[in-house]
Amino acid sequence: MDTLLLARLQFATTTSIHFLFVVVTLGLVTLLVGMQTAWVVTGNPKWERLTRFWGQLYVINYVLGIATGIVMEFQFGLNWSGLSRYVGNVFGAPLAIETLVAFFLESTFLGMWIFGWHRLRKGVHLALLWGVALTAYASAFWIMVANSWLQHPVGYEVRDGVAHLTDFGALLTNPSLGMAFGHVVSAALLVGGMLMAAVSAWHLIRRTPDFALFRTSLRIGLVTSALAISLVQGFGFAQFGPVGEVQPTKFGQGPEAQALIADWTARFGPGDYTPPVLANVGLGFMILIGFTLGCVWFLLPLLFRDWIIRLRFPLWLILLGTPLPFVAVILGWIAREVGRQPWVAYGVLPTEKAVSAVGAPVMLTSLIGFSLLLGTLAVTNWVLLARHAARGAADPALGRPPAPPTEPAQPEPVLA
Repeated sequence: MDTLLLARLQFATTTSIHFLFVVVTLGLVTLLVGMQTAWVVTGNPKWERLTRFWGQLYVINYVLGIATGIVMEFQFGLNWSGLSRYVGNVFGAPLAIETLVAFFLESTFLGMWIFGWHRLRKGVHLALLWGVALTAYASAFWIMVANSWLQHPVGYEVRDGVAHLTDFGALLTNPSLGMAFGHVVSAALLVGGMLMAAVSAWHLIRRTPDFALFRTSLRIGLVTSALAISLVQGFGFAQFGPVGEVQPTKFGQGPEAQALIADWTARFGPGDYTPPVLANVGLGFMILIGFTLGCVWFLLPLLFRDWIIRLRFPLWLILLGTPLPFVAVILGWIAREVGRQPWVAYGVLPTEKAVSAVGAPVMLTSLIGFSLLLGTLAVTNWVLLARHAARGAADPALGRPPAPPTEPAQPEPVLA
């Protein structure tokens, strides 16, 4: 049993499952900011109910997503000690900033937002949610900074066999960063919009009493999805230019790729320096799903005609299409990560030299353990989301006014 293969499978499992939580969190928090802002500006109680309902789903996903992130950090330390030792001085800088942003600022803002209902002024409470959203985007940005360095190492020099950061600004101007970050953010908005549209469509199919409320959230979800899929396609195709320049072996075997492979052979010895076919297969299916989701534009008449909603058929189309963006983001992540193989840091550190020196049985045990743990967290998350979404927006637990204090019972008079 190959230790390297087991380590790569474990990395693929942990990052893929965690990434699903990330895109839902990033997508929903953006929509929450819009709804709570509308509530504060207009004073319409409809927006408060929508904020409480979707905020409850957001909090569930966020809490369990944090747990999956901790598991992912453990597998980094257990399985990829070579990565930490060789490029930790560079790769660790954006990750440290992300940790400060996500686990301190974002979590603090979110905790104050959760427990600040009916205790803080509306403006202050709204500012906390804006803080949650901005730090969530900052967290995603620094993660992409770190990942983009692995895709295209810049701003470093090797001293005593260890990479050292020499130009922090080069990390922020990495040609592998800008379009990729836009692609991830727009994909998260697509996931959040489709999830909102799907839950709303389910309630409208069932003819729940809150028809007008879920019609509003259906419209928000559809508009967000339609705009987001256009951004996803734009940022996605815009990456082909920079990727071809910084990773010439990723999509073809042109003269630049052949020259690079010859240089690698001289530096690292003979080997197979072409990415696995899986990268291009995943990319092809992701593009196909992206074009399919572009059909969400044809569902926009649902925004204006209630009789179309009452036909139910378009609502079923939304429900059936809900898994597609989740599949697409995983395929996109696979295409990006597998496409740089056999390198952990492209052209700098081979994957086989980054894996920890542990036996295959230990690696297999950790793979099974982490997979079961993450699988349990993912199933728990979706069960809780489905259960709370099915209850509707009548009286979500989030933001529920505190119960008035009860009067202490008066003792009965004692007869003489």
